[in-house]
Amino acid sequence: MKKLLPFLCLSILWATLACSPNGENEPEQFDVVVYGANSAGIIAAYTAKTMGKSVILIEPTAHLGGLTTGGLGYTDIGNKYAVTGLSRDFYRRLGNHYGKFEQWIFEPSVAQKTFQEYLDRAGIEVYYDYRVIASEKKDGYIREIELEQSSNPSLKTNWKVAGKMFIDATYEGDLMALSGVSYTIGREANEKYSETYNGVQLMKGHQFPDGIDPYKTPGDPSSGLLWGISDGKLEPDGTGDDKIQAYNYRICLTNDPGNRVEITKPEGYDHSMFDFLVRLFEAQPNSKNLNNYFIWSQMPNNKTDINNRGGFSTDMIGMNYEYPEADYRRRKEIIDEHTHYTKSLLYFYKTDPRVPKEIQEQIQEWGYPKDEYTDNGHWSPQLYVREVRRMVGEYVMTQANCVGDEVVEDGVGMAAYTMDSHNIQRIVIEKDGKTMVKNEGNVEIGGFGPYPIAYRSIIPKAEDAKNLFVPAAMSASHIAFGSIRMEPVFMVLGQSSAVAACLAIDEGKTVQEVNVAALQKELKENPLADGSIAEILVDNDSWEGVKVTGDWERVSSGGYGPSYLRDASKGASQKSARFSPSIQNDSQYDVYVYFSRTKEASSRTLIELFDGKEKREIMVREEDIRVEGQTSGEWVHLGQFAFKAGTGPYVEISNKKADGVVVADAVLFVPKNK
Repeated sequence: MKKLLPFLCLSILWATLACSPNGENEPEQFDVVVYGANSAGIIAAYTAKTMGKSVILIEPTAHLGGLTTGGLGYTDIGNKYAVTGLSRDFYRRLGNHYGKFEQWIFEPSVAQKTFQEYLDRAGIEVYYDYRVIASEKKDGYIREIELEQSSNPSLKTNWKVAGKMFIDATYEGDLMALSGVSYTIGREANEKYSETYNGVQLMKGHQFPDGIDPYKTPGDPSSGLLWGISDGKLEPDGTGDDKIQAYNYRICLTNDPGNRVEITKPEGYDHSMFDFLVRLFEAQPNSKNLNNYFIWSQMPNNKTDINNRGGFSTDMIGMNYEYPEADYRRRKEIIDEHTHYTKSLLYFYKTDPRVPKEIQEQIQEWGYPKDEYTDNGHWSPQLYVREVRRMVGEYVMTQANCVGDEVVEDGVGMAAYTMDSHNIQRIVIEKDGKTMVKNEGNVEIGGFGPYPIAYRSIIPKAEDAKNLFVPAAMSASHIAFGSIRMEPVFMVLGQSSAVAACLAIDEGKTVQEVNVAALQKELKENPLADGSIAEILVDNDSWEGVKVTGDWERVSSGGYGPSYLRDASKGASQKSARFSPSIQNDSQYDVYVYFSRTKEASSRTLIELFDGKEKREIMVREEDIRVEGQTSGEWVHLGQFAFKAGTGPYVEISNKKADGVVVADAVLFVPKNK
């Protein structure tokens, strides 16, 4: 556990007069200071401003939106039930752009435009290119922070900002660390939190086949290891260390000839970096498709979100260990090294004669998108820093929370993704008397439903800081963080942090003293933070709003929420599930039914809708359901209807006229807010 960044503390020169960018000598005072204009920071700033607080949003780079606008367009959802409030609203607004209800796969520029629209509506200006170098604390409260210009540091341009509440939304947690808050780096030993999948893990995912020799001259250790292979020792499973999972870029390319910039040779290109990859080609001669070596996900308008796949791909394994504690100069070097590696990898695939011909022909049609990242050479300015620091706060989320063995009562958001860690080291091992290379650290363990994230996990211990929220570098073990660390979840936690900050200011309390029940109520009843009428979700697990007739099978994996109902009788015995909303506000409501992916699905599903006056029969056909991206299903629009309180409206899903499997999962009633 660590308390402080020594290198930054040495740089503090409090005797120097610090001015704001506006030329003022005294620190500017705000209700809420948000550091980091990634997805969590944008939503946090928007929420606090909408709730009537003065807000400043500071971004250490020139880039808005973090990973969500940095190439990660193939959203890691897990279960859409976990995406609530303004986070869900963000994906709805993307859907509006693409002509759908919700959109979970998207172009970087569209995501950035959508985020900018939030800021414009709230009248929030982002202070770009300023990074934190000091934090002044008194009596446990952060009073002010000092910032320097990131691109051209100078004492003359340093300035200070004071605040009542601070939100460190960054992936790195620099403000948190500078404020003396406890944090950790790397993997805990399994025994620390009674976990199973923490620490060293030698598994089969994203792995090499047995027998690939690690040495420059096969069989000759004296020739040295090929590039990218560590000389480290494999420790027993479950052993803790300070190593972190690999970083990479989520690569946006296009095959549109009119929008394509050619992949060219990077300065300093060295094809020997990929000698071991050539051995992998030779070890699996039947793998002759790009998708064998990359997750090549298609985005709208002929673009991609490319991610790591297999033993040797876009992850630069073992090259990021210094990043969490490095000074800003060294961090930039590490980022540049990852950029060079990734651009070199693409150029290698395009030009090196050792690449299988079939794969090389496939990549020839791809290039950088001319209309993306126009201020950064059409290359993403955001490295995927999957895990940096993790706060050790009032409560540490662990594997027990993920799998449901421990359920917190102070939940202010949910997570639902697999416990996921990318590989951490590439090492030499002995197996069956042979020397070979293996990747270590990959974990992909799922099969559990959505679970709550504790409010206590986004705040420090009281002795560390009394007015700080940390929604991204939050308090979780390595393996639990691997499930939580998704962009939609960071947005949810950003909103929860901002609402809690406003409550703390209004009531004159510390973050530890916030009334969590009041916070949960506000998040539920005012999900868009603007006083609009909340939508009504009736899930099959909301038993008070659901009446089931017949014997349905309850399926606890996939679907929307904890479970869904399934019937394969093809109408042999009549079954139905009636979803009844509790209408509190008379309004026009758009009604949606969630259709979960299922094998042998019925080509038609009969639905009866009662609006309080008349009944309608609606037939949903299989072709009406458009499931895209990493999701368990899709909402289907039934229409817009006028509902009034006390009239008993409902939506009933039945197996009448079914010719396959029918599912009954969730129904959504979205009010038409003026």
